[in-house]
Amino acid sequence: DSPTIFNAVVLKLGLPNEDYTDHQIRCLLPELAPVIGYAVTVEVTSNDADSVAVPWEDYYEQIDAMQGPVVAVMKDVDSRPGRGASFGDGMARLHQRLGAVGAIVDGTVRDLAGIRQVGLPIFAWGTVPGHGVFNATRVNAPVTVGQVRVRPGDLIFGDGDGCVRIPVQYAEEVLALAGTVRAKEAEIFAFYDSQDFSFEAWKASRE
Repeated sequence: DSPTIFNAVVLKLGLPNEDYTDHQIRCLLPELAPVIGYAVTVEVTSNDADSVAVPWEDYYEQIDAMQGPVVAVMKDVDSRPGRGASFGDGMARLHQRLGAVGAIVDGTVRDLAGIRQVGLPIFAWGTVPGHGVFNATRVNAPVTVGQVRVRPGDLIFGDGDGCVRIPVQYAEEVLALAGTVRAKEAEIFAFYDSQDFSFEAWKASRE
């Protein structure tokens, strides 16, 4: 789970660490989580007709070319972010066929029932039913989503609590440390649930 992964990142890199999404980025289909994959990023506008557009093919080519599962990371840079949806069930189908296993949208989405049918985990602010002129404006460059700076190729883990960025160079160590975190938590929880628990015993365990 994402709290365990975050704790493992902290074990490796220490505090402070804010490589996790804020409360605005919500797991809209928690029954489809968790998800892990490599970030492919895009900035979009969902209503601004005069935004500078780049070909959508440039973005989808990056997903198709990625070695390994992809988590699409979309940043709505519209003059009114979130007023129009940046993702829907048609995009979910295309993303999945090209190798995406999930998507993070710093903005809104639509067609949530259709995205559920596709089976693609989605993280976003929420839903709206429409959008205006929809453009990709920048592809595969660093973006900030939910107060996390995400770079192309970063490893992203997401579940019902949110998303965590795992520095890809430490991925194997972090995943191994997650097992250590789980084992330590299991030991602590077993103590809390045992007949040996008392305030004095708890104080002694912290010394």
